Amino acid sequence: MNVTLIDYGAGNVVSVERALQRLGAESQKAATPECFGSAKALILPGVGHFAALIRALDERGLRAPILKALRRGVPFLGICLGLQALYDSSEEAPELHGLQIFPGRIRALPASVKLPHMGWNQLCVVGKSRLLQGVAPEAYFYFAHSYAVASDGAARSVATCTHGSEFLAVLEQDNINAVQFHPEKSGAPGAQLLRNFLRFAT
Repeated sequence: MNVTLIDYGAGNVVSVERALQRLGAESQKAATPECFGSAKALILPGVGHFAALIRALDERGLRAPILKALRRGVPFLGICLGLQALYDSSEEAPELHGLQIFPGRIRALPASVKLPHMGWNQLCVVGKSRLLQGVAPEAYFYFAHSYAVASDGAARSVATCTHGSEFLAVLEQDNINAVQFHPEKSGAPGAQLLRNFLRFAT
């Protein structure tokens, strides 16, 4: 399986690349629009600030080819900020438009808890999940974020997590998958999730 990693300068692209290599998957980086035409599977890694991601995508002309690939059904996995980018906007940079695949605004986690939410946490599975097949219900995943999608019971939410408030942790709808945590840093459970994505993408 050859996976296209959307390379807009995120710090975790190499980590995701190595995680895929450990699973026997080949990958290539896509930093220009021309790289998307033959993509069979896409991963959007993400760390840092919402504005940095969105501006980088737009400056490199990547918004349109990403949306075109999603519309033609290319399997997609968004990681951390890569999940948040799918929404209309974020409180972190309210002047910018996300990819607008899903309606809604990314919200800050409550100031009553330690931020960022960084470290290991468990999921609450709320629906049948292709990404979480073979993952133990008590498994821990690695998080590093201060913003999230409020859990609203939408059909696309298959797992949530709680840190101050409940938020969307795993999203699955049609060809689009996304997780708020970092599977590439989550040991065996993260590797299983990536393995499941590769299986779905073939």
